[in-house]
Amino acid sequence: MIAKKWRWPIYHIAAAGGAILMIYPVIWLLMSSFKKSETIFTTANSLIPDKWIWTNYSDGWAGIGGHSFGTYITNTLVLVVLATIGAVLSSALVAFGFGRLNFRGKKFWFAIMMVTLMLPHDVTLVPQYILFSKLHWLNSIKPIVIPAYFGAPFFIFLMVQFIRTLPGELDEAATIDGCGKFRLFYRIILPLIIPAMATAAIFSFYWRWEDLIGPLLYLNKPSMYTVSMALKMYLDAETLSNWGAMFAMSIVSLIPVFAIFFFFQKHIVEGISTSGLK
Repeated sequence: MIAKKWRWPIYHIAAAGGAILMIYPVIWLLMSSFKKSETIFTTANSLIPDKWIWTNYSDGWAGIGGHSFGTYITNTLVLVVLATIGAVLSSALVAFGFGRLNFRGKKFWFAIMMVTLMLPHDVTLVPQYILFSKLHWLNSIKPIVIPAYFGAPFFIFLMVQFIRTLPGELDEAATIDGCGKFRLFYRIILPLIIPAMATAAIFSFYWRWEDLIGPLLYLNKPSMYTVSMALKMYLDAETLSNWGAMFAMSIVSLIPVFAIFFFFQKHIVEGISTSGLK
């Protein structure tokens, strides 16, 4: 048995080592963003650049295809914010129905919804593309944003579990006071499931920020490209790829992700734990 006085330093040393191991790829990415493209993947090159190439950031921000990288960030923010708002609000409304209302076929439809969680996304790509093509939605953000307003199965399940932890007496008291179903939802339930909604919003932001398949399928104009598509444009199989600029803009694209995580990190644990009322 390890002596009690040694457990604390051993634990923290192991935790620090694990943290360094996990964050090393990000450190490597950051250091590589200051290197020349031709020296990034050379085995003899060290982690720290021999010569700091600051122009990678200015060259990367200048963009590609006649548009600056700021344009791609703006496009991504618009798409992500609109889709996230739709996914969170619609999922909360559907979760309220499954968690609080009684209707015919409730268990059946909930099971169907859960089955969609196990359906691979790749299976639905072709049918969705055909449908959106017939609706004349191609080359717009509609195929990416509008489906989000019909709920997301994972978020619905997360919020249903959270709603089930709330006392049923709240519904009875609100009904006695004259609240209808919709008023019960937005006056009583909605404020109490803010932690779960915040968790859903964070996950939605991450998933849509890094999404490449959706924009690649439906966005054809360079002026509408997202961050993930812009980063791919720095790589060219026929000519010399600008790795330095791509890594520099990869670091820039990580800033919103880290900011969202550190600002809302407490909501992730609070929402997933489904702790209910304090």
